[in-house]
Amino acid sequence: MNAPVSRDTTDYAVDRKPRRGISRAIGAGVLILILGAYWYASGSPQLDAMLATFARLTGTEGQPAGAAPPARRAPAAAPVRVGEAVRRDMDVIRRTPGTVLANTMVQVTSQVQGIIESESFKEGQFVKKGDLLFQIDPRPFQAALEQVQAQLAKDRAQLVSAQADSDRAVALAQRGIVSEQQRDQLVAAAKALQASIASDQAAINFAQLNVEYSQIRSPVNGKTGPVLIQPGNLVQANSTSPIVTITEIQPVRISFTLPQSDLGLILARQRESALVAIADVKDSNGNPVSAPVNFVSNVISDKSGTVELRATFANEELTFLPGQLVNIRVVLDKIRNAVVVPHDAVNDGPNGTYVYVVDNGKARQQPVKVVFDDSSNVAIEGDVKPGDKVITDGQLRVNPGDPVNVLGPAPNISVNLGLSGLDDGETGQSDPLQVK
Repeated sequence: MNAPVSRDTTDYAVDRKPRRGISRAIGAGVLILILGAYWYASGSPQLDAMLATFARLTGTEGQPAGAAPPARRAPAAAPVRVGEAVRRDMDVIRRTPGTVLANTMVQVTSQVQGIIESESFKEGQFVKKGDLLFQIDPRPFQAALEQVQAQLAKDRAQLVSAQADSDRAVALAQRGIVSEQQRDQLVAAAKALQASIASDQAAINFAQLNVEYSQIRSPVNGKTGPVLIQPGNLVQANSTSPIVTITEIQPVRISFTLPQSDLGLILARQRESALVAIADVKDSNGNPVSAPVNFVSNVISDKSGTVELRATFANEELTFLPGQLVNIRVVLDKIRNAVVVPHDAVNDGPNGTYVYVVDNGKARQQPVKVVFDDSSNVAIEGDVKPGDKVITDGQLRVNPGDPVNVLGPAPNISVNLGLSGLDDGETGQSDPLQVK
């Protein structure tokens, strides 16, 4: 039999040392808990002081155990500004961008070939119909005119002789002295010279026309653009490259579009001769510039679903230039006896639009239906009466039923950056967080 293997107890003894340390730590913790419980049960002064401090901080000092917490303090009145609901007629207005079009735009070209000798205007100058613009060398055309005039004089002289021969031949033929054939030849020669004279006169007219074409004149009243072919250059007759462009800008037309859903209102308004386009521009007297709409397109754009309209503006003060973008307002209808509130009074909520009505110093949330909004005022339907005060600024601080502090009108000294500009009731400074 093999002898039993002896067990080395040295390592085992070493392994048990950490376990003894853990047991000692657990025992110390249990002892601390027991001592703490005893301290709590004995009502030590230190514990009483801690509890008193806690009561002062929580506002329950002096209250018996189990007493109800104090009632919530009334909320502070939110500072707001208000507007008044009124009953009046309100115009149904459509706003849309428009483009200024020239009443006439002419590309001036030469009708004869020649060298430009001079120009008689400055670039950008206003010219009238018939004003001289360019002078083309007229000498070739003048020479051609003189040539056909000389041919006319020659043919007229020959006609005098031929006509005399024709008359004599007719008389002699009646007496049987000349034959009828000779008579007919002389008569025909005279008539041929008469036709030549008519042809010479036509050639003279054509030559005179070329002489006139050597002077290029303005075909319309308007403003000149840059000169594209300078004097000294040879121009071709009826070239596709213009020498200068003249734009008629008094009057001008402004083209704009409206949704096809407004076509019924447009036609009804036009039948009353009351369809007027108002540009977002003022004249020298501070009055809006307006003009009657004199064109409604006969088609609806299948791409945008809009109909084109045009209005002709006199443009006496040269306010508009072709290609300019202008904001246009058009009055299409009128809502009679509508309840109207400021645009800023209407708010959007999860259940629809509403306004805050100030009633006995408190805010009342009132649902409304928007009939028309022109970005300044809103016609509404709902339980809002003329004379009611509606909150226009400070809605973010308001809760339904809470009191409000109505402030005076906002000072008109700040730049409109989309902020509420509402004064703080305590500090008197604007609150930049009140964004409408």
